[in-house]
Amino acid sequence: MSSFSGSPQTLKGGLVLLDPGTGTVQRTIVLQYNPETVTRSLAPQAATGDGERSEALRLKGPPVETIKLEAAIDATDHLEFPAQHAPAVQFGIQPQLAALETILYPASGTLQLNHTLAAAGTLEITPAVAPLCLFVWGRQRVVPVRLTEFSVTEEAFDPALNPILAKVSLTLRVLTINDLDFNSKGGSLYMIYHQARERLAQAHGSGRLHALGLGGIP
Repeated sequence: MSSFSGSPQTLKGGLVLLDPGTGTVQRTIVLQYNPETVTRSLAPQAATGDGERSEALRLKGPPVETIKLEAAIDATDHLEFPAQHAPAVQFGIQPQLAALETILYPASGTLQLNHTLAAAGTLEITPAVAPLCLFVWGRQRVVPVRLTEFSVTEEAFDPALNPILAKVSLTLRVLTINDLDFNSKGGSLYMIYHQARERLAQAHGSGRLHALGLGGIP
């Protein structure tokens, strides 16, 4: 029985890497399967003036938001059609894993250049600038993030010991205007995300006090 042709296509989540200066897309990583759950936690950035009553309601900036998800990567279907999926036959899911892992790596060329500069007696070497990473989860959630934790559990292997099935856990910290230049591409993308939250809150509207058992505020 075929599926209904008019059913909407489910979007995929993923990560996009941008040049931090120009905003040019360098790489797009589409998750093979959307994770079943996405966990978000928000820690408020409250003012901490001890004993200052005027500080109790002040916010120093946007909350620190952490996103956690677990994604599955599986080469089984590709291995059924080896002629169409030669990389899966040769490497299993290592290319997909490497695409995620290398977000945490400085470019090898940068490491080589730094080694050359150090050997030449350069006193100060500027740390490598990583691409700007965006977490994309639908059109309303395109947000700059830093990958703070990556773990992978490889669950099955082919005869050459290439992993063919794995679960990847990602922990992402949202980068706000406290972390990024307000006028940069990352700062602009964060503000779009921030303003989208406000519009969604307005769409929810306001409840009524009587639903809380109150006729008014005492």
